[in-house]
Amino acid sequence: MTTLEKRTVNPWKWQEERSYSQAVEVKNASGTLYCSGQAAIDPDGTSSDKDMKSQLEQAIANLEEVIRTADYECKGIVRLNIYTTSTKELWPHFPILQEWIAKHNIEQAVTMLEVTGLFETLKVELEATVVK
Repeated sequence: MTTLEKRTVNPWKWQEERSYSQAVEVKNASGTLYCSGQAAIDPDGTSSDKDMKSQLEQAIANLEEVIRTADYECKGIVRLNIYTTSTKELWPHFPILQEWIAKHNIEQAVTMLEVTGLFETLKVELEATVVK
């Protein structure tokens, strides 16, 4: 049985305080899961109209649920794209995301984009690529 190998590539140190890597190399993966963007949508399909903090927490929980249901682990996340309608509104709550990353020992490449809008009343969406 081949063992998954992950290697982070960081020519600099500054990204460490922002909880991501410049690149992640994966070798010998036995599977790759491409997750659609997960946002603050209830199990019945209702989009949240709550504040950014609440929506971020629910988006994280929904992403975890998708990953678990697919029989993968959060520590296997190698790419995380963050879409938000306001980086200014998201930034004070960024430690929530950093704590979640640390809790699961995630080493991932990240892109954060501020967009003019997301579906209905949504403010933040998390899209991940996960390996095992």
